[in-house]
Amino acid sequence: MPAVLFAVYLVAEIATFVAVAHFAGVVAAILLLIACSAAGVLLVAGQGRKVLDGFRRVGRGELTAGSAVADGALVATGALLVLVPGLLTSVLGLLVLLPPTRALLRPALTAFAARRAARVLDGVRANRVIIDADGTVVDGAVVRTVWEPAPGDSGGRALTKG
Repeated sequence: MPAVLFAVYLVAEIATFVAVAHFAGVVAAILLLIACSAAGVLLVAGQGRKVLDGFRRVGRGELTAGSAVADGALVATGALLVLVPGLLTSVLGLLVLLPPTRALLRPALTAFAARRAARVLDGVRANRVIIDADGTVVDGAVVRTVWEPAPGDSGGRALTKG
């Protein structure tokens, strides 16, 4: 499967470059590729600083953590797309790095992450732990529990299974 995805990526990049070279010329296509990469590097630097500032604002309670994490994930994705060679990925990376586009993508990313987290958490079995009155941890599943005062103890509790 990864080989098929890589082949699709190569075909898409080559087709994009050939189409741009056909309409604008080969030199213009090469200059456009270089310009997109340079603009992407500059945008990554600036947006990366904004993301780090967003994380600091989350620490101070000025911003919600979800939006800061979503922005961080989108900037990281845009940086990866800009650094991958090719005109198509550079343009997609630039689009993801632009703040207005990120504002449009943020709700979709948050919804995807919420669905994914719910699916992962549904598959996790709850671990049932009981802490006895004396501090002993009993790990296991209890079918039925009854709490009653321990004999001779004024305020402690004992666990009995029945």
